[in-house]
Amino acid sequence: MQLLVYRIAYPILWCISKLPFFLLYFLSDLLYYIVYYVIRYRRTTVTDNLTLVFPEKSKNEIKEIRKKFYRHLCDMFLEMIKSLSITRKEILERYKVVNLDEFHKMEKRGKSTIGFMGHYASYEWSNAIDLVSLNPCVGIYKQVKNKYFDQLAHRIRARFDSRLIASHKVLKQIIRDKQQGEVCTYGMISDQSPKIGNAKFWTNFMGIKVPIFLGGEVLATKLNLTSIYMHVEKVKRGHYEVRVIPIAENSGEMDQFYVVKEYLRLLEHQIRTKPEFYLWTHKRWKHRNATIPTDAVVH
Repeated sequence: MQLLVYRIAYPILWCISKLPFFLLYFLSDLLYYIVYYVIRYRRTTVTDNLTLVFPEKSKNEIKEIRKKFYRHLCDMFLEMIKSLSITRKEILERYKVVNLDEFHKMEKRGKSTIGFMGHYASYEWSNAIDLVSLNPCVGIYKQVKNKYFDQLAHRIRARFDSRLIASHKVLKQIIRDKQQGEVCTYGMISDQSPKIGNAKFWTNFMGIKVPIFLGGEVLATKLNLTSIYMHVEKVKRGHYEVRVIPIAENSGEMDQFYVVKEYLRLLEHQIRTKPEFYLWTHKRWKHRNATIPTDAVVH
């Protein structure tokens, strides 16, 4: 069944990816009306999330942010499909590291780096960083249940010589890279909501006390990696700028939870500045009313 779904979907996705950008975004506009007005995809979740973290905003303000978010969501979905055939020239024109010299200085220290990202602006085109970096870039990701689409994700990354590591294998792989003298930049999205059984650290995110995913924090401190925040901004439709912001050069020497708290602070600032570019369809605050485990740390 998985293979059948893949074989039906892939030719359609490939044809869409070959569209010129002006047609791609025309299709995105049509998709927006279907998703927002007809299907009403997760509109209740989006509204609840926005109302929860922005209690000071009126219903009209929430509605305006919601509409802008869905337009961006459709753009990003089509941009993800475009990744199947986008050229190096096109992606470098549309996804730029604005402080590349500073990033290169970090890379030249001879020490591996972990880049923290959020579900903000564009994370689908983040492999473009591998085209301008001095060291190999490796994406840390959660495997897709359909193994054929999981293989497709690898193929997309491999087009620009990027590497992917499944999250459950990442610690062993980074240790192996270190043993082999490989200096890399590892990138991961770290604003997921952990399972309640793994909720060992709770702190405020957007003013709400919730459990925090600690995968990046553990990797950064346990392996003493350099930690950075990938500050991605959408400057206009189909164009993004990335600013690399240092968090800690020697993460293992910082106070416990410093890295993850600084990451959350930087991400929260972006969300509050331009909330329409955050992924509000996720139930990020679903555990806010859960009982905090007795062995958890609360900040």
